[in-house]
Amino acid sequence: MRAVSKHWAASAAGTLAVLAMTACGATSNPLDGGEASGPGDGALVVGSANFPENETLAEIYAGALNAAGVPATTKLSIGSREVYVRALQDGSIDLVPDYSGNLLRYADPEATAVSAEDVMAALPAELPAGLAVLEPAAAENKNSIVVTQATAEEYDLESLADLGKVCDRIALGMPPEAEERPQGLPGLKAAYGCVPKEFVPINDSGGPVTVGALLEDQIQAANVFSTSPLIAKHNLITLEDPKDNFAAQQVVPLIQEDRVDTEAAEVLNEVSRQLTTDDLIQLNEEVSGEAKRSARDAAAAWLESNGFTS
Repeated sequence: MRAVSKHWAASAAGTLAVLAMTACGATSNPLDGGEASGPGDGALVVGSANFPENETLAEIYAGALNAAGVPATTKLSIGSREVYVRALQDGSIDLVPDYSGNLLRYADPEATAVSAEDVMAALPAELPAGLAVLEPAAAENKNSIVVTQATAEEYDLESLADLGKVCDRIALGMPPEAEERPQGLPGLKAAYGCVPKEFVPINDSGGPVTVGALLEDQIQAANVFSTSPLIAKHNLITLEDPKDNFAAQQVVPLIQEDRVDTEAAEVLNEVSRQLTTDDLIQLNEEVSGEAKRSARDAAAAWLESNGFTS
């Protein structure tokens, strides 16, 4: 029984191509390369994208399920949304933590909803057959565009509207898929007239490779998740998004309907009811900061402090 209380290559010099290749090497095949943990055969398989926050969320989901007597295991670092949605559809995994706005735009590239409420109202009907979402958390991790203080001062940048005016003078680092995703280059162009001098795909989901390239001025703007501890650590400036190119991004369980029953769904919904944005920031600091705590250990501590015990 359970006891519960209360978040895109080439460069002129070639350096960034090496960075992108290095980061890309960390991406796992959804069937071969993911890390598995947990009780094994017959268990629900919780997948994750290939960045630390999502891995930690997957461990939280699995830990909460196990504490409630619902056997669960994890398969981490599967890859991008395009990859883990296929894994859900072919039964390789049963559920995965996702982010509401990006999931909606993946399912419907023409979607215009941006507020948390509108995104969640539109999302269920747009998902592929057999997939569903449960309750979203208050916790949110939005895509954001950040710059160094020096770049902000040089170009007088406070918002993406400001960036649009000088975009033809900067190199923009984003995950590779941003070249085609609606909230990536197409959205920045449509909303702000931002067509960068150079698009630099870096495949570490706005992590240390991306931020390192930014700090070394190999790129002048970068896509970094809003809950990344690297923003505060390096005093980066997050540019405002007045036209809401980046929609609301609540953490939400994406499930294979035939595999996640009512009992499991209620456990996952209880996680969503307790998870906050501050929790995400703290968890990211523990896992990606100096402590270098494992995703599993950070998840276990959160579960214990929030009453998810067996």
